[in-house]
Amino acid sequence: MKKTSFTKHRVERFSSRQAARRPQETQPKRVILFNKPYDVLPQFTDEAGRSTLKDYIPVQGVYAAGRLDRDSEGLLVLTNDGALQAKLTQPGKRTGKIYFVQVEGEPDEETLAKLRSGVTLNDGPTLPAGIERVNEPEWLWPRNPPIRERKSIPTSWLKITLYEGRNRQVRRMTAHVGFPTLRLIRYAMGSYTLDTLANGEWRDAAP
Repeated sequence: MKKTSFTKHRVERFSSRQAARRPQETQPKRVILFNKPYDVLPQFTDEAGRSTLKDYIPVQGVYAAGRLDRDSEGLLVLTNDGALQAKLTQPGKRTGKIYFVQVEGEPDEETLAKLRSGVTLNDGPTLPAGIERVNEPEWLWPRNPPIRERKSIPTSWLKITLYEGRNRQVRRMTAHVGFPTLRLIRYAMGSYTLDTLANGEWRDAAP
């Protein structure tokens, strides 16, 4: 009596189970730092034909961690690492984000103290923030097109550190205390910074 058929049947069943359990190949984690120019959308496609990340970054499979509005400039972190995206963007993580902000007018110390302690916007009070007066950054590039300044009104630069990420939060905060934002540049997200990255350029960073 032949006994090979049963043995063969068992081997085939075992082999199919092993194949089903074989893990899928995963892509290596990748982090890209991009110095986003003014008037560029923080996404890779746009049905209206506006400028997007695709015009600058020839890389697939990475996505922006958080937003940087079309009219804002500076650091955008792109990654395929979901855990890193969560760390940089989820409110509970309280990851610091540093912005250099040009505002219309010259806010006094009382105004800066209000921003530091938190102001109440239409979606609730903001968390305490780092706020300080600074000079215009020496590394700053010219914006195209330039901002519209009124000669009769001076402007000031602020360095603002937020630990949350609401929609257009910096602009709403400065407008709330009477000093509209004219120009906004994000310099850092957590440990990632622009450093010497030129406007419109990108580079890989360690995950």
